[in-house]
Amino acid sequence: MAKGKTKSTRLKKRDIRARLLDIFEQNGDRSLGVKELFRLVEAKNHPTKMLVLDTLSDLVLDDYLCTDQGGTYQRNVRESQVIEGTFRRKRNGHNVFVPDDGGKDILVMENYSRHALDGDRVRVTMLARRHGHTREAAVTEILSRQRDTFVGRLQVDRGFGFLVADSRQLPTDIFIPKEGLGKAQNGQKVVVKITDWPEASRSPIGKVVDILGQMGDNDTEMHAILAEFGLPYKYPKNVERAAERLTDGITPEEVARREDLRDVLTFTIDPKDAKDYDDALSLRPAGGKGLWEVGVHIADVSHYVTEGSVIDKEAYNRATSTYLVDRTIPMLPERLCNALCSLRQDEDKLTYSVIFTLDEHAEVRNWRLRHTVIRSDRRFAYEEVQAILERNGEASEADLALPGEHPAVDGSLAHPQGEYAHALIILNRLAKALRARRFKHGGIAFDRPEVRFEIDEKGRPVSTYVKVARDANKLIEEFMLLANRTVAESIGVTERGRKAKVLPYRIHDVPDIEKLEHLKDYVARFGYKIKTEGSKTEISKSLNKMLADTHGSKEEKVVEMVTLRAMQKARYSTHNIGHYGLMFQYYTHFTSPIRRYPDLMVHRLLTRYAEGGRSVTQQRYEDLCQHCSEMEQLATNAERASTKYKQVEFMGARLGQEYDGTITGVTEFGLYVEENDSRCEGLVPLRDLLDDYYEFDEKNYCLRGRRHHHTYALGDSVRIRVERANLERRQLDYALVGQEREPKMEKTIVRKEKGGKKRKEKGSKKRK
Repeated sequence: MAKGKTKSTRLKKRDIRARLLDIFEQNGDRSLGVKELFRLVEAKNHPTKMLVLDTLSDLVLDDYLCTDQGGTYQRNVRESQVIEGTFRRKRNGHNVFVPDDGGKDILVMENYSRHALDGDRVRVTMLARRHGHTREAAVTEILSRQRDTFVGRLQVDRGFGFLVADSRQLPTDIFIPKEGLGKAQNGQKVVVKITDWPEASRSPIGKVVDILGQMGDNDTEMHAILAEFGLPYKYPKNVERAAERLTDGITPEEVARREDLRDVLTFTIDPKDAKDYDDALSLRPAGGKGLWEVGVHIADVSHYVTEGSVIDKEAYNRATSTYLVDRTIPMLPERLCNALCSLRQDEDKLTYSVIFTLDEHAEVRNWRLRHTVIRSDRRFAYEEVQAILERNGEASEADLALPGEHPAVDGSLAHPQGEYAHALIILNRLAKALRARRFKHGGIAFDRPEVRFEIDEKGRPVSTYVKVARDANKLIEEFMLLANRTVAESIGVTERGRKAKVLPYRIHDVPDIEKLEHLKDYVARFGYKIKTEGSKTEISKSLNKMLADTHGSKEEKVVEMVTLRAMQKARYSTHNIGHYGLMFQYYTHFTSPIRRYPDLMVHRLLTRYAEGGRSVTQQRYEDLCQHCSEMEQLATNAERASTKYKQVEFMGARLGQEYDGTITGVTEFGLYVEENDSRCEGLVPLRDLLDDYYEFDEKNYCLRGRRHHHTYALGDSVRIRVERANLERRQLDYALVGQEREPKMEKTIVRKEKGGKKRKEKGSKKRK
């Protein structure tokens, strides 16, 4: 051995594999998290940790280990080849089976799917494993259908019809015999119910249950999107009649049961086109120097919507209001959300209020929870409040740097200018103190702009604008967060040895450690660092620092996108684990009962517990939470679909035009590119990249040319041309300018298989 040199002790992959096999052998069926495995393997640096993660993936692929969505691993101890779970249909035909036991997804090819549809409960049999291939299963029985109605375009010919479904989750058309057509006509958008699916038939049999209207009509298409996701597009008449029967006005007896705050300065701040005002703020001096009483007043929906009533059952089924591009599909009937419960200006309203005494640093000195009656003095739009803050020199530098007109400063706290300017200035300063303290404690700062469409009277998009959260928006946000956190703590924090009563919490789990390690590896190329070990607060603070350091840089957008992908989704549960993104140990939703059912549940439980009631059954409320989480996701999917429809409609009028864009997604089938001005996202298909053989690098979010080594990566700037716009399928295709030439070589199609392995298929590329 050369003098002065020592043998390297860096672990190799075969050593790591041997250690992992030994660890799982010794731990039997116990689940082990990634951090614990790092410690047991003695992986102390980032390269070794990445090798551990790769080895774990190999062991899962080899069926030795199974893993859940939470990032824990255990030995695969299945005793039977027959398993039950959920079928998930993929548009590329590589469907997957999700086992009930939480194991890793299993591939189900189309010819083994046995007519299963997305979300169906199924029983499968594991197929014999082929060397070097991923695990596969075959559906042997469909236990229950997730859904049996589908929406699409009707094709009628010779007395029978077919439904060409909008949903890509339905692999075939639905045959409709003459007696199932009703009054539906060729070319209409309709809703069809599957009535039978013979074993030997490729297509199911169905009947038309609703006619939505003519294709291309805006109302028809928006209703079709709602129906596609199983969401209601019209309100039941019996529920509307029940709402109309509710008593208007507030009796003196009801006022006497409540704290009367009608003489306190109170106002609402909402979007300029809002119709339902479910929260209001009040402000008055609290009697001490620098002390303020701030009231967060929330519409008392539970007073009008009693548990188990017909209105309550419909609200539960919907679980949330759905916000499409051009309309709101409310959770509650219009009489409730826009009239009885809406905190309209100059009207007495019943509210449930969290009233704080805050000092000048926004520290809570004390607080109380009360049923109240209020009277809003002013209905503000966000734009009005923002203008008042800017006039009085209270707006942040970031807001003033945004494009648009900004009023000249002509006021101050000592000489406020504008309606209720003094109160707005005080509230804004308190909100900024709350926000600064939240970030100091590790709350993650994601402030992503949203793109909105200006819609004409026929529902067509005529222009786009970017909605950015400014000081006026953040003012409301911080007080809503404070109220939500405070009421959650009032139930969740108990004396030592006492069990907390049941409450639906809004929870947000810590990021997946594997995704964090990949994020750390990815941002390192730009010179940034994040922590993947330590306390939750330490990790979140390092993420915040990294995001702050990227601000204004060319990689800011891409780093934020990749960081967001490492985050978990927030959801509802009675099992509190805290809210990682906000860095709150206890958090719930209390402030929007007009549009969210969990808030209504929280109102009822808070009232019950304040009156000395016993805790409710946890499992029942956990089931309610799961339903609300699922409906929230469906509503989000519908909202995205409506946005995509309008993007395709907007850019479809601009075929052939060229724009500057940014790559926002990289997949094995192409590049997603967002046009810089309108923010409309389209796909550049892999088949249209004609200058090289491109391979998909999943870890580095890029396509890399094998011959010329050109790389298209997440965040890259490109020049695009609007190539195709298919409204029926909501597909927008772009072409990269400069990719028009045809190569003289075979075209390689890159296909990514389960587990990250790839295979290449070559096909002759002939000139036409």
